[in-house]
Amino acid sequence: MGLDIYAGTMTRYYAHNWKTAVQRWAEENGYTFQRITPNDGEIPEDDKMSPAEIQAAIESWQQQVLAAIAQPGQKPYTAWTENNEKPYYTDKPDWDAFGAMLLVAACHVYGEPVPDTVEKDWQFLDHPLIDRLSEDTEMAWSLFRGTSCWLPLADSFMFQGPMPTGDQTMIATTAGLRRELERLNQMAWQADEDTVFRWEQTEGYPTDGTVGADGVITMGAEHIQYSTQSLAKYAFSLFYQALKFAEENQVPILLDY
Repeated sequence: MGLDIYAGTMTRYYAHNWKTAVQRWAEENGYTFQRITPNDGEIPEDDKMSPAEIQAAIESWQQQVLAAIAQPGQKPYTAWTENNEKPYYTDKPDWDAFGAMLLVAACHVYGEPVPDTVEKDWQFLDHPLIDRLSEDTEMAWSLFRGTSCWLPLADSFMFQGPMPTGDQTMIATTAGLRRELERLNQMAWQADEDTVFRWEQTEGYPTDGTVGADGVITMGAEHIQYSTQSLAKYAFSLFYQALKFAEENQVPILLDY
């Protein structure tokens, strides 16, 4: 089960009117790709919702969420535009790189050295520094709290709430995500924006890997360890690009897995 990051309307996301980075790569290279997620299944044709019905459901959910988080005596939050046509951004950090990014952040927060490497398929949530920061009430980073959705709002906060599917998750805001990414960059790299964008091409997983039909990146047997910093920079670049896109287009960010 891989990890993709998506920035775009929820209508387009839930209507499956988007393609992951692996889907695009497969189509461009003549491969057949079938995307399967834990929530997928055969839905009877009569039970499938049209894009218009999905948009209406999303807008109803949006109104309820914005009303629930409105602060007393303050102007209500402005709803972002939902439709099935707005452009979207997506890419695939996958779990190892995401975990490496969290590890670099945790090491810098607590003044510990960053390990040179991480193992393939490592269980990053079990790392003591990552676990420590996820439980640290004074830090409260959305990236460490199991957040899977960031709403395009100008205030920084997070809350437990339902997604349009009814599933409970941690929801945060793009303003909060920006603060976290800026702090991580300042602590670890002090990189300018052009450099951060280049990391998508210059950092990350070894280039002799393969992509399976299930969308999982598989490396050769010799690649059982990765550079922690390289994976962290790669994931950071993808998250930063998703954030920039979400801010410029006023759309949410979702983690897809």
